Amino acid sequence: MEKQQAALLAEKVDEILDQLITVEGNPFSVPTGTPIELVDNDQLEAVQEQFRTGAMSLGWDPTTAQVVIEAYPVTEVDADDNGELLDEDGASEPEMLLVRMPVGTARAFAKRTREIVGAGRPTCPLCGYPIDADGHICTLPEV
Repeated sequence: MEKQQAALLAEKVDEILDQLITVEGNPFSVPTGTPIELVDNDQLEAVQEQFRTGAMSLGWDPTTAQVVIEAYPVTEVDADDNGELLDEDGASEPEMLLVRMPVGTARAFAKRTREIVGAGRPTCPLCGYPIDADGHICTLPEV
């Protein structure tokens, strides 16, 4: 998942939870912040990429009182298959990552995601590429 996707996802998770708080007669107890027992400050572990995230969906499942995230791989249209969407491996039915989180865990996820995105490398205002800690050679696009 790209940094911008993660930042937007965290923002939207918080928006869904904030909306649930304001719903009259809402039977779910939705925390306004991250419950202290769910704060995660552990060191991040390296993960092996399974696919690059393209489209995502975000929703609320009232039957389980969980935030639901679906992440789909980036797809390409194969011109030989009449516009059928294919994933990077050429399969016609792409994989999908499904995540279900209770409301407290969703708040903790959003908080931690914002922290990680905020701790990332700043973006160069001229070229848009990340600025490394050891310096940056700006490669402005040719005009």
